[in-house]
Amino acid sequence: MEQARYIRRRSEIQDYFDRTAIHHWKKLATDEPLNRIRETVRAGRDRMRGLLLSCLPDDLTGWRVLDAGCGAGMMSAELARRGADVVGVDLSPEIVRYAAAQLAAEDLKGSVTFHSGDMLSPEFGRFDAVVAMDSLIHYKLGDAVAAMATLAARTDRKIVCTFAPRTVPLTLMHMAGRLFPRSDRAPSIQPTAPGKFRKRVLADPAFAGWQVGLCERVKSGFYTSQAIEVSRL
Repeated sequence: MEQARYIRRRSEIQDYFDRTAIHHWKKLATDEPLNRIRETVRAGRDRMRGLLLSCLPDDLTGWRVLDAGCGAGMMSAELARRGADVVGVDLSPEIVRYAAAQLAAEDLKGSVTFHSGDMLSPEFGRFDAVVAMDSLIHYKLGDAVAAMATLAARTDRKIVCTFAPRTVPLTLMHMAGRLFPRSDRAPSIQPTAPGKFRKRVLADPAFAGWQVGLCERVKSGFYTSQAIEVSRL
């Protein structure tokens, strides 16, 4: 991973979510009515969350899990309900505050602590598992796999995450996004062919002794994302 490029991209993502997208993400985490487009995104994210959770045991008691790019905390909550001790990390301080407030009154089987910062930071320690839902989709293939490798060095059992699969609609959306003024753009996604992503993961020395399991796509209207599961042998 080129550190300067990663930091620059991370800054762009944080700026966008703090400045423009924060209220949209809050709405996605509620039952509040949305327009047709965002309803498909909500439905797709709900399905993807369920798919990633299906890769983990129903009872996570004793597991320490990183929710990398935790957003409004919906994944963190589900993991803690299964008994995990969850560390939720997101770049946006405001969304982290919102996530903590949403869970403050809930009596969870496990626990959740939320932090604003870099999901790759070693300060968060070791984990049994890492879940990274739609937090790597804005990074180029090499940087996304390097981020996974960084997390793998501190993960004892499993990483489940998503990437943007290369499809015609996603490619067209990626191209169209360049037509908007930079100040109005969301950080563009970086579509990758699933076979290429899988091959790149398996070729990385950090994943020697790991295997790829699930690699499945969720498509719901304007939401398209691909799950991938890697586990220690």
